[in-house]
Amino acid sequence: MTDKYKLTDEHTTTPDGTIVHRIQALRDFADVKAGDLGGYVEDIKNLGDYGNAWVYGNAWVYGDARVYGDAWVYGNARVYGNARVYGDALVYGNALVSGDARVYGNALVYGNAWVSGNALVYGNAWVSGDAWVYGNAWVYGNAWVYGDAWVSGDALVYGNARVSGNALAAPTPVASEDRLAALERGMAALTEAMATRADLDDLRLEVRGLVGTPFDA
Repeated sequence: MTDKYKLTDEHTTTPDGTIVHRIQALRDFADVKAGDLGGYVEDIKNLGDYGNAWVYGNAWVYGDARVYGDAWVYGNARVYGNARVYGDALVYGNALVSGDARVYGNALVYGNAWVSGNALVYGNAWVSGDAWVYGNAWVYGNAWVYGDAWVSGDALVYGNARVSGNALAAPTPVASEDRLAALERGMAALTEAMATRADLDDLRLEVRGLVGTPFDA
């Protein structure tokens, strides 16, 4: 049970067959008033009872995903799988957060961005546009990843870094490794990534279709 909100009878079904229910606030908090309708969750486990966390609009949170603390998910955003969004993080627009991804702190994920796998986005980091952060990648500090950029593998993007356009960010080689060998390995990975990028773009569009997210922004 929760004294913060309830699941209403209004519901919709995700393309994978999951039933998600629109929520309704039972008390005032943040900018939400008792009686206000929110977005959709599968179960009360998906949205924390404490803090100002809320799901607005047509956003969905389902599976084992959780939104808690003071985090907000709104627009047509989808949070699913075992993902976590917490702290003061915001996920909105047509953004997706899935897998075991974590978005927290003051991080923003919006537009058509996708954070998946074991990726972490935190601090004051922003991921937007059609950017994709996945694998074991971390984006943190004041870093921005936007446009059509991809950050993957064990890559770290931090500080005031900006990754944009069609950039592909791969892991930084360990300092003790031979630079030539690291460069050759990096070039091979880049060549492979570029060769498969079209296929992965198709995959991203397919996944967006499967989770019912409009792809029109």
